[in-house]
Amino acid sequence: MFLYTLGIKLYNLGAKMIAPLNEKAKLYSKGRENLFENLRQKVKPTDKNVWFHVSSLGEFEQGRPVMEKFREKNPDFKIILTFFSPSGYEVRKNYQGADYVCYMPADTPKNAKKFLDIVNPKAVFFVKYDFWYNFLSEVHSRNIPLYIFSTIFRKSQVFFKWYGGKYKKVLGFFTHLFVQDENSVKLLAENGIINVTIAGDTRFDRVCQITQNAENIPLVDKFVENNRVIVAGSSWPPDENMIFSALEQLKTKHKIKLIIAPHEIHEGHLSSIEKSLKFKHIRFSKANETSIQDYEVLIIDNFGMLSRLYKYAEIAYVGGGFGAGIHNILEAVSYGIPVVFGTNYRRFKEAVDLVSLGSAATIRNSEELYSVFDRYLSDKSLLERAGEISTTYVNKNLGAADKILKEVKTL
Repeated sequence: MFLYTLGIKLYNLGAKMIAPLNEKAKLYSKGRENLFENLRQKVKPTDKNVWFHVSSLGEFEQGRPVMEKFREKNPDFKIILTFFSPSGYEVRKNYQGADYVCYMPADTPKNAKKFLDIVNPKAVFFVKYDFWYNFLSEVHSRNIPLYIFSTIFRKSQVFFKWYGGKYKKVLGFFTHLFVQDENSVKLLAENGIINVTIAGDTRFDRVCQITQNAENIPLVDKFVENNRVIVAGSSWPPDENMIFSALEQLKTKHKIKLIIAPHEIHEGHLSSIEKSLKFKHIRFSKANETSIQDYEVLIIDNFGMLSRLYKYAEIAYVGGGFGAGIHNILEAVSYGIPVVFGTNYRRFKEAVDLVSLGSAATIRNSEELYSVFDRYLSDKSLLERAGEISTTYVNKNLGAADKILKEVKTL
């Protein structure tokens, strides 16, 4: 794996070089400075440590139910949580459910040995897709129980390509793999991996927790009042162009308000949204309870609120479907509402399931988006039926965290 490790080193060198010009690269590089020194000060290898690794914020939310249930069952263990991405670490670096939170060091053999010497974990949990070869190989060589959960395997992945033989070895490093579906089990079995259990997706457990504990947001209460509401979450420019066009048509027929929470909230994106809107709008940070009800569009310019905003929606639109792939639709679905998204959704099991069940719709343009919105807003029974399907789907898929920890051997 010489070329793989060389690529990792070049990636990190490149991040350092562009750090002065790129905020994400700056956070990525700066967050790994003095990493081992800080780790030695905070973590004792003589403690009973367990290591959870996640890539970013979405994987953290998937891992959280397992971490919290692990804590309940094993209060004498300390949890070390690592992130790969700044977009996850910067938001959850103060997470109280872990004893220490830091970035994962670059995946080199030297770093893997050094990290594991310091942490000395009794077990290691990876979430979903982060397959770092050198770390996983070193964990395996030390006979440390190694698990991955909430993952889905597809034939298109590198493990199953003609050129992926060496990388496929990583699948054999795991003590047990907890997957989401039967197709993953079959694919792994065809490749000699049988230590596999279908546990489902731990995100269902997490979104259920969020929904049950979601508190009202007073300022949003004032904005909504008695109006019907569409919430657009994690939107990108292609999503926003269609949403605003559809909204123009909807306003001629329905009394409707829009809450939009863009995926990126830098000033350039927010200004672009405001220039595109033909409706009276205001940013959340500039709103007050005296006048907010006079606006038609509320622009959310902060992180952390989206999961609570969906409770105000009759219909949700989730962005990303005209880019790399849709964002988390389960946060919306857990409130018992239908969800709409773009065409790039087939890698997400829940999206495929809900489209087939009838509580999710995929659209290609603003005309189709208007049609879907109008159909739901015009037909109360259709809206309620879609909501019931969403609720039933979420309830049927709860319990993944319990299934995983039940199979994990006593440490």
